[in-house]
Amino acid sequence: MLPAPETCPALVLNADFRPLSYFPLSLWSWQDAIKAVFLDRVSVVAEYDRPIRSPSLTMNLPSVIALKEYVPADRRPAFTRFNVFLRDRFTCQYCGDDLPAHDLTFDHVVPRSKGGRTVWRNVVTACSPCNLRKGNRLPHQAHMHPLRAPYEPSAIELQENGRAFPPNHLHQSWRDYLYWDTELDPV
Repeated sequence: MLPAPETCPALVLNADFRPLSYFPLSLWSWQDAIKAVFLDRVSVVAEYDRPIRSPSLTMNLPSVIALKEYVPADRRPAFTRFNVFLRDRFTCQYCGDDLPAHDLTFDHVVPRSKGGRTVWRNVVTACSPCNLRKGNRLPHQAHMHPLRAPYEPSAIELQENGRAFPPNHLHQSWRDYLYWDTELDPV
């Protein structure tokens, strides 16, 4: 039985054949990928063994597509909860535990009630127990200091960090394009 088209997203590469984003991984739905192919905005690099049909055409769903025009990466990453987790490598900055995103929150190093702002340089990843323990106190009052001082990461740093946390589903055809510039282990 053929897989449902909804289970066949396309990995989107920039014109230089690097993923537009590693985390979250740049994926398009099969509908968006087909539309881009017909609008001649992308080249099909690899395909699923999953045909789709219209009255006049049969083609395999694209599994890897590359943009025909290069899209420059944003110089400054968006300040989002997920990007804070990514900067901190999904590690609580108080106890050092590595946790999945759904078990993390973020903490204002200087609490908002004490004038702290919700900005890169004042927010760190925290697990719920540490966040509750620190509460509304300054680090020296709580005797809890972040393992690393918060900072604004570069987009490149977030991309590199994201490569260490691949998504659960990696189609075989994507592997050559996700890790092509990593160092190989000597044989």
